[in-house]
Amino acid sequence: MLLFMVIAYLFVTIGIGLWAARRVQNTADFAIAGRHLPMYMIITTTFATWFGSEIVLGVPAKFIKGGLNAVVEDPFGAGMCLILVGVFFAAKLYRMSLLTISDYYRERYGRTIEIVCSLIIMLSYLGWVSAQVTALGLVFNLLSGGLISIPWGMAIGVGSILVYTLWGGMWSVAVTDFIQMIILVVGLLVLAFFAADMAGGAGRVIDLAVSRDMFRFWPEPTWHEMVFFFGAAITMMLGSIPQQDVFQRVMSAKSEKAATHGTVIGGSAYILFAFVPMFLVASALIIMPEQTEALLGDDPQKVLPTLVMERMPVVMQVLFFGALLSAIKSCASATLLAPAVTFTENIWRQFRPTYISDDENLRIMRISVFVFAVCVLIYSIKMEGTPIFELVSGAYQVPLVGAFVPLVFGLYWKRANTQGAMSAVLLGIGTWVLFMAVPALGEAFPQQLAGVLAAVAGMVAGSLAPQLVRNAHLPAQPVAGLE
Repeated sequence: MLLFMVIAYLFVTIGIGLWAARRVQNTADFAIAGRHLPMYMIITTTFATWFGSEIVLGVPAKFIKGGLNAVVEDPFGAGMCLILVGVFFAAKLYRMSLLTISDYYRERYGRTIEIVCSLIIMLSYLGWVSAQVTALGLVFNLLSGGLISIPWGMAIGVGSILVYTLWGGMWSVAVTDFIQMIILVVGLLVLAFFAADMAGGAGRVIDLAVSRDMFRFWPEPTWHEMVFFFGAAITMMLGSIPQQDVFQRVMSAKSEKAATHGTVIGGSAYILFAFVPMFLVASALIIMPEQTEALLGDDPQKVLPTLVMERMPVVMQVLFFGALLSAIKSCASATLLAPAVTFTENIWRQFRPTYISDDENLRIMRISVFVFAVCVLIYSIKMEGTPIFELVSGAYQVPLVGAFVPLVFGLYWKRANTQGAMSAVLLGIGTWVLFMAVPALGEAFPQQLAGVLAAVAGMVAGSLAPQLVRNAHLPAQPVAGLE
């Protein structure tokens, strides 16, 4: 019965997505919804895109083991990313009327940086989309009682998302996000009230969390703890900023106000609502203490699904898996679309210098969505068993060390130039790889923070070096009164 209702839900969302696809007439409609989305849809699509499997399964698992200190990356860093985008980046980028974030790198630094940053951004999506696909496989495996293997569950999930994303692009993503966010919010809130009642009241759950020091946010006041806490915080806070899915939501807005305010509100709502899944998992420690402790040692990601499947009635199970699928599908559809659009606009065009009609460009975008979906499915099956939170966290380190610094300095420092951007990319990624390759370095200092600092140094030195060289070769000017 439960599996049937979940499959029915998948067909409903596919139908809604295909209905929205009727509005796609050109590449601008496919990539950024023709810049027609009102503020409320920017809020919902931003919130829904961020609220993926990691916030329902991965983050609560980390929270229950390490408290708020263990989840500084997500939801706090991830939510702050959207707020920072709205305050510092959305208006400037919206006025440029670009199709992809990589278009900005081309306009500011030239073709080489455009291609390099496009590859960095595309690569980062493998981990993020794989986290959603992994969760889809887990859901179908649980619902079928093991009859559907996790790899086959992944394939079914990817296929259901691919159908409407392939045809409707950003229009289908935005409309389905709006519906899925309503299901997500209502479903998790009802579950939270039901779980609180089972646990003897919300106050009892909060008291337990306080007794286990789960609300401790700040690290111990030591150099090592503080620097690694800061490194974790900036991973998604800054690493998510130079991402195509975030940029698409900014550029899809029908006005600058919708672009700026929508992302800020969406990010704030994300941080606040992320406490609901954490509350649900904390309640499991009271409702099924022995089983929860056993799952914490085995696979903490299964605590919440086990609580729902074994201790709650069918209605609550339907609400939970409806909410979970809404979170996964909204996030996965957006992250399938973003790298495909980037590839078509910023990589493929380099090999097709002649004029390409808009219809042909749209067809290539759709082919790119399909190819990337297949690549993600293969990667997800290969990475089966990797924790969802780790897949997402690792994905953001690549754009953080490779693409973030050129974006910020290009917008806010007039002296930034192509040499500086290239130096930032090479030094940032090179340092990051070095710290990963040498365990002693990675244990002494966070690799992503080392990469960012190296990128900043590369940007400043690379941008100023040509000017310093020119000044060194200029003839000395006579001093007044000493001629």
